Amino acid sequence: MSTDVMVAPTTLDIEKIRKDFPILERKVYGKPLVYFDNGATAQKPWAVIRAIEDYYTQLNSNVHRGVHHLSQQATDAYEASRRKVQAFLHARHEHEVIFTKGTTDAINLVAYSYGKQFIKEGDEVIISAMEHHSNIVPWQIMCEDRKATLKVIPINEKGELKMDAFKALLNDKVKLISVAYVSNTLGTINPVKDIIALAHQHTIPVLLDAAQAVQHIPVDVQELDVDFLVFSGHKIYGPTGIGILYGKEEWLNQMPPYQGGGSMIKQVTFEKTTYHDLPFRFEAGTPNIEACICLGNAIDYVTALGLPAIQQYEHELLEYATTKLTAIDKLKVIGTAEQKSGVLSFIVEGVHPYDVGVLLDKLGIAVRTGHHCTQPLMEIFGIPGTVRVSFAFYNTKEEVDQLAAGVARAVAMLT
Repeated sequence: MSTDVMVAPTTLDIEKIRKDFPILERKVYGKPLVYFDNGATAQKPWAVIRAIEDYYTQLNSNVHRGVHHLSQQATDAYEASRRKVQAFLHARHEHEVIFTKGTTDAINLVAYSYGKQFIKEGDEVIISAMEHHSNIVPWQIMCEDRKATLKVIPINEKGELKMDAFKALLNDKVKLISVAYVSNTLGTINPVKDIIALAHQHTIPVLLDAAQAVQHIPVDVQELDVDFLVFSGHKIYGPTGIGILYGKEEWLNQMPPYQGGGSMIKQVTFEKTTYHDLPFRFEAGTPNIEACICLGNAIDYVTALGLPAIQQYEHELLEYATTKLTAIDKLKVIGTAEQKSGVLSFIVEGVHPYDVGVLLDKLGIAVRTGHHCTQPLMEIFGIPGTVRVSFAFYNTKEEVDQLAAGVARAVAMLT
């Protein structure tokens, strides 16, 4: 297993970092919290928590709608956060950054708006077999509505895309490809640059679900030449209820609004409405202002640590955990791709994942069990679900040791 990271000593001061996350000091069932459910949501540093308090005590006002001082300040902070996201993703223009409610909302936006404009009867959309439900269901709804067909890239037994099969799916009927950058269940890093290059040979745009990528690996949308990219704030140490849609302006300018209301208009009459320019045409109504602003604080925090250093350290954790857990009898890792990031899923022979998760919880160890919103993927592997361990830079090898001891204890009790 490899993640193509530079081999260098870890430069992060993990103990100092852990002090930035107050929840890591609490206990669960009398034991120190060991939090390995970062793929579901990451914990928040003081920099974000205090920024939320600061917004409500110093800035609380609606944006883009007032001439008074608080509204001006809130608007400035809101748009500053947009520019931080632009820089973080290396987007060409700040108006290519759209605030949404999260990854799911962003995918639904593209499915509705792009689908309405560009998808017609007989067309095809391609996803992969490892997608989260939020990157399956919106396309099913859109395809049903437009009388289009959804095609699926198969995977091999390691949890890697079969690229030859993907190439065979490409034809003039395909109007969009939407795939995960990193699998939330398997941890597979997909060869997205190759996917994009192959798609563009057929003039097919690509959407990347980067919900499990942007917090682990550097992402440059211009280098990738990706057409759309989405992610959620709460998985990158920011608030819940906030996400990002990046889209190339040539696509976004051709897409109709997803929702109507305030802020997304230039002029409204009872006869006709003219829509606002980017990005506001896709941001109807009062936004989640506090979360939009504080997402910028989360990005500042991650950027200050440095994603290359984060990637290197988390790679070390993943390798260490893989070695420790695979030494346990009757344990099988699900997802053994050569390129992985952030996630280690496993099953125990003859034991339901839920039972393992409950026993670990009693030891203060938080993991995720179940199908992880990837039911079709579970069917491919012929299992009801997995125990998923997902990493963040505040996790430690000592915590991995506790996890391994806990899993070994669960195996001994349940088998």
